[in-house]
Amino acid sequence: MAINKNVEKILNEQINAEFWSAYFYLSMSNYFNANGMPGFANWMKVQFEEETFHAMKMLDFVNERGGRVILQPIAEVPSEWDGVVNIYEETLAHEEKVTSLINECVNVAIAEKDHATVNFLQWFVDEQVEEEAGVGEILDQLRMFEGKGHGLYMMDKEFKARTFVAPAE
Repeated sequence: MAINKNVEKILNEQINAEFWSAYFYLSMSNYFNANGMPGFANWMKVQFEEETFHAMKMLDFVNERGGRVILQPIAEVPSEWDGVVNIYEETLAHEEKVTSLINECVNVAIAEKDHATVNFLQWFVDEQVEEEAGVGEILDQLRMFEGKGHGLYMMDKEFKARTFVAPAE
């Protein structure tokens, strides 16, 4: 049975949101590179890779269910921020927004009694819990030393080691 049209529509919207998120984090990565913070740039580049993976995972699911993916233009993303604390505040706010978007996808799938999509989306629900917690922890650490000094240097050095590893399916 082909995917329900309402579910297909909201998943297409979410695919666009995931690609926008990827651009958002890539823009942040470039901001950090331009400001001499290669570790933070790397951390955001990994976020870009994760968001691209999320978009493709959703895109593949729609295709697998016999739906049609319609790619829409990616809206412009910001390119300037007021430093590292501001970036992670915006990152947390963005992840909270993504959580609400994923929850709305689940709500539509439930309303349409599309159990396969509800099951599929549970992975994204769990992922958002991890995303918000991880970014919240980083933001707490940055606020401890006001995003300056030795603490910033240590975090930048630590973030250089972060790599993207696609989750096991």
